[in-house]
Amino acid sequence: MTPNSPLAVVSFQSVFEFFEKGGSFMYLLLVCSVVSVAVIVLRALALRRALVVPPAIEREIESIEPGDAASAAVRLSRVVENDRSALGRIIQVGLRHLSWPKSENIEAVQTRAQHEIVRLESGLFVLEVIVGIAPLLGLLGAVSGLVTVFASFGADAASQDPRGIANGISEALSTTIAGLAIAIPSLIAYSYFTRKIEIMAAEMESLTADLLAKCYYHKSRATEASPAQPEREPSHYAPAPARVEIPPAALGARPAPEASL
Repeated sequence: MTPNSPLAVVSFQSVFEFFEKGGSFMYLLLVCSVVSVAVIVLRALALRRALVVPPAIEREIESIEPGDAASAAVRLSRVVENDRSALGRIIQVGLRHLSWPKSENIEAVQTRAQHEIVRLESGLFVLEVIVGIAPLLGLLGAVSGLVTVFASFGADAASQDPRGIANGISEALSTTIAGLAIAIPSLIAYSYFTRKIEIMAAEMESLTADLLAKCYYHKSRATEASPAQPEREPSHYAPAPARVEIPPAALGARPAPEASL
């Protein structure tokens, strides 16, 4: 079907008439539809797995052995040095703080991971808002149209045709159809993107935990090999006193008589 064919012209005219009959609320719904399509396209391009969790970084982390963690960390730092993916930025924080204790390094990595998750979720709140307001705008347009129809019917009941009333009601309900048609795809896209972010966040958490476990492997083994010496408990028994020999003179013994000259 070419753009200039009769069927295309009729289809375009029907869509335009449908939009025109909806009234002023159709313009608001049109804005919602354009914004929703733009957010869906942008998030679909930004949330590709190859851009969030690059396969090269994933393979490099999985190939690291606990015995060569030092040299592997140097290789991995070169891989993620100019990488702008979410996983690359998280790994950079972990490698930069390897001199820290493991618990403090994990806290720094978790803080960076939360920041990256927020960046991945940017724009999804727009879809959430559109899912909520599009049906309400459609319902508001329908109610407004019905009020207008019944007001004109009550003003001059003798000149009103039942078919005209039915036509007016159908035109008023067109905004409800448009609102639901916008909200349903937006809800599907929002649920899909949210689930996809959760899956990629779990994968990044698993890879980061594996990397830190391998990097701190030698330190943990060294700590287990040299446990702290237990403190000696103080003795409750005093040492036996040294034996002191007392001279006989002190005991009252008489000295031996000297030989007379």
